[in-house]
Amino acid sequence: MIRYAHTNIVAKDAKKLIDFYKAVLGCQSIGETRDLRGEWLDTLTGLSGAHITGEHLLLPGYGKDHPTLEIFQYDAHAGDLPRVINRPGIAHLAFAVDDVEQTLADVVKAGGGAVGGRIVNRYPDGRTLDAVYARDPEGNILELQSWT
Repeated sequence: MIRYAHTNIVAKDAKKLIDFYKAVLGCQSIGETRDLRGEWLDTLTGLSGAHITGEHLLLPGYGKDHPTLEIFQYDAHAGDLPRVINRPGIAHLAFAVDDVEQTLADVVKAGGGAVGGRIVNRYPDGRTLDAVYARDPEGNILELQSWT
């Protein structure tokens, strides 16, 4: 059996980012906080003296315990690279929302920002996509989307 479990974001300030995802995007605490260290963690991460704190947040719209968004903070972290939409690797997290414009305003009010412009695009099958890329307060790219 294969089952999707979680996505991890390494944060500069885990508490602030956890609060953002809960307040703005409807993620919920399920009581899975972490304060991890030890030889096993050093082996797993390939880092010496690793120490991780953070929490798993239940993603909105799914079960009572998975999938989750895991937001962790290391005591020491590597330098930042600018996050851009076309860099190879995981590019963004997408959230289906009722109101793209209002959710973007909520993201900005909570310390995030916009990446490009909002679009409304009608597909040949008759469905319409209302979407925008945004950034959370630490610069991670989000897609806010609504299909009708």
